[in-house]
Amino acid sequence: MEALISSYWWVLVALLCVVLYKYILRFLFGMVIVPEDRIGLITKKFVLFGSDKELPDGRIIAVKGEAGFQGKTLAPGLYFGMWFWQYSVTMEQFTIIPEGKIGLIMAKDGAEIPTGNILGQRVESDNFQDAVKFLDNGGQRGRQTSYITSGSYRINIMLFQVSVTDMIRIQESMVGIVTTLDGLPIEANQIAGKLVEGHNNFQNFDNFIKNGGNRGLQPQVILAGSYNLNPWAIQLEEIPMTEIAIGYVGVVISFIGTDGNDLTGADFKHGNIVGKGSKGVWLEPLGPGKYAINKYIMKVELVPTTNLVLNWASARSEAHNLDKNLSTITVRSKDGFPFNLDVAQIIHVPTTEAPKVIARFGNMVNLVSQVLEPTIGNYFRNSAQGSDVIAFLSTRKERQESAKEHIRKVLDEYNVNAVDTLIGDIVPPESLMKTLTDRKIAEEQKITYETQKQAQETRQGMEKETAIADMQKDIVKAQQSVEIAERTASATVKKSEGDAAGVKLAVGAEAEATKMRAHAEAESTKARAQADSEAIKLRASAEAEQITLTGSAEAGKILAVGKSTAEAYELAVKALGGENFTRYKITEELSKGNVKLIPDVLIGGNGNNGGSAMDGLLGLKLMELMDPEKRKEVVAIAEIVETKPKPKRDNINP
Repeated sequence: MEALISSYWWVLVALLCVVLYKYILRFLFGMVIVPEDRIGLITKKFVLFGSDKELPDGRIIAVKGEAGFQGKTLAPGLYFGMWFWQYSVTMEQFTIIPEGKIGLIMAKDGAEIPTGNILGQRVESDNFQDAVKFLDNGGQRGRQTSYITSGSYRINIMLFQVSVTDMIRIQESMVGIVTTLDGLPIEANQIAGKLVEGHNNFQNFDNFIKNGGNRGLQPQVILAGSYNLNPWAIQLEEIPMTEIAIGYVGVVISFIGTDGNDLTGADFKHGNIVGKGSKGVWLEPLGPGKYAINKYIMKVELVPTTNLVLNWASARSEAHNLDKNLSTITVRSKDGFPFNLDVAQIIHVPTTEAPKVIARFGNMVNLVSQVLEPTIGNYFRNSAQGSDVIAFLSTRKERQESAKEHIRKVLDEYNVNAVDTLIGDIVPPESLMKTLTDRKIAEEQKITYETQKQAQETRQGMEKETAIADMQKDIVKAQQSVEIAERTASATVKKSEGDAAGVKLAVGAEAEATKMRAHAEAESTKARAQADSEAIKLRASAEAEQITLTGSAEAGKILAVGKSTAEAYELAVKALGGENFTRYKITEELSKGNVKLIPDVLIGGNGNNGGSAMDGLLGLKLMELMDPEKRKEVVAIAEIVETKPKPKRDNINP
């Protein structure tokens, strides 16, 4: 039983060791396990050995083993010797800075910030993850100029307090005006700090301080984008960019910079115009576009460079509104009548003269109110006093030209070009207008009456002349009839004479033509007869020559053919014998002529060697049946055979 209890006891002890192993190992070996997402913050309760047992006055973080909050932290891992009776270890999560945020650091311990500064300067401390290094390197307590960007950090929260804030974003077409909260004081007679480089748009504020940056308004601005700016060091104001439209230039008036030399010369005594970067009006104006202008250190006055129309008319104003305070000019004539007139003045400010205009007047509104308004108003008032209303109205064109010339000379002195001066509507007094209207109506009626009288007189004269003209018509008609008769008779005589002369000429011409035609025909007949005679003679000669040549050729041919045929026959007779050759040729011709060899009637007889009469008759009949040409040939052959001597043979019929 005791053995069983002992075994249960040991099992219980083993289970307790498994469950409480951390506490047991901590108690026995001082073991501490820091998880992967934690950091161990150490508090030392007391010091057993060593002289540094207490922290120096004013310090709250121990860096040399003193009792209290320790600057050193425990990263994730396993540690021994951290006895629970001497050390207290607290597990804290990592400090995480999300995307689009930055972490502002305030140190609870460190050296004092120098007088006049409000932020602790940056020291090397691995982004505030090494508290010991921060304190050993002279880190200052309080708000720090440095910050940490998005990410995870092992920050000792016993020394550092982290505040998460947003990044600064400047929108498109906007500009950020910077005011720094720390740095050197601004120089005397300046309203902004000097321009400092090398701080990456104030994102590295420590470099800004080291390079001598001033606290307060800064001349440098920040353009559109996202920036890591420490709000403890910088205040930012976002304003629209300065836009200069087409048709305008921007004259820059700078409130900061050195006192530059006047570039206008001795002739211009109405203000200093300086170079870019100096204090005063800049000589070179800005052209159309958008500019990142710090409105607190410089001002841009827009000056139109196109033709500018200014109306002295109560009911009309241009889009630029420079004439919004101008009204119709009221003048008084020489005869004491007041009347109103509208005036339009066209001016042009050259680009190169725009700085002088601004240096003299400050802006375009002052130019209108201080120069144009009194100049034009006084000119027309003075001009009206030297004339009555009627004369003023009738000489409007001349007065407009005179006003244009006068105003041009005046504006040239103010570096402004006067393009044109136009007189608009002129409104005389109503009472004067009624009198003038009545007078004008009476004058027009008088003219009408005179015109009507002249018309009647003209009509009377016209009637008289009409009657005379009507009587003259018959007289003229009679005179014309006489002249027509005379001219008709004369024409008849002339026509008869002409006809007689024409007939005479025609007869003579016809006789001459007949004579010439007869002569021509005789010559033609003679020529044709001669030509025909020559042609007949030539044809006869040619035909005779042709017949002679043809006959000669035919005779030669016949002779040659006959000769060759005779020779051939002679050779054949010699070869075959005369009688056999005759029989051969007769047989040949009979075969060609399709002649019956055996006649329908055969005549026979007993003759001697010479043959009987029937033999001759048969021969003749056969020859008639043959072709005539062939018959001739047979006759010729027969004649040849007859001329040959007959051989002697026996009186035996073959």
